[in-house]
Amino acid sequence: MSAPVRVLVCDDQVLVRTGLSTIIDAQPDLEVAGECGDGRAAVELAGELRPDIVVMDVRMPVLDGIEATRRLAGPGVEHPVKVLVVTTFNLDEYVYEALRAGASGFLLKDAPPDRLLHGIRTVATGAALLDPDVTRRLVGRYAARIRPTEGTAQDIPLTPREMEVLRLIADGRSNSEIAAALVISPETVKTFVSRILTKLGLRDRVQAVVFAYRRGLVT
Repeated sequence: MSAPVRVLVCDDQVLVRTGLSTIIDAQPDLEVAGECGDGRAAVELAGELRPDIVVMDVRMPVLDGIEATRRLAGPGVEHPVKVLVVTTFNLDEYVYEALRAGASGFLLKDAPPDRLLHGIRTVATGAALLDPDVTRRLVGRYAARIRPTEGTAQDIPLTPREMEVLRLIADGRSNSEIAAALVISPETVKTFVSRILTKLGLRDRVQAVVFAYRRGLVT
């Protein structure tokens, strides 16, 4: 058997933190490596414990989840740690900033336990996790604010079909949903996603979504 995925849980609300830890520890393939209640402690514990993934709240004392995420997974971090951000609908702007800071995905705090566990397992494999509802809400509320003042779609080195796939990724679609929309196979979608990430120099689907937002590709 492979070693369980080690998770560091960071949330300033004790009841939430305890609930998350209880759910995670009940799984045979997951284990709680540690718990903490603020971003600074998360950064310190991650350095000591080297968890596979950090489940991170956004708003916390001492150091917020966005800055903690940046220190754990942001540009230039020598040994980045995967971060799964948990948030609520009224914190959409913070979600966007957390993704820019290097988070590998996000979930809503009121998501059912099975979705949380799926999210942890997905991010632990190196894939990105985007909640479609929050993704679309982000587009609607912040697209105008986060678009750059220069650069156009014509400057993006992608084929027309790759651009279609990128727009669907930014809309929060899964590979199977993209395949259905474009009438192609899921395997072909995977190939397109890989090409898009390589051409744009992006790490994962999360960065692809942020890129699409900034270029104003989603309306």
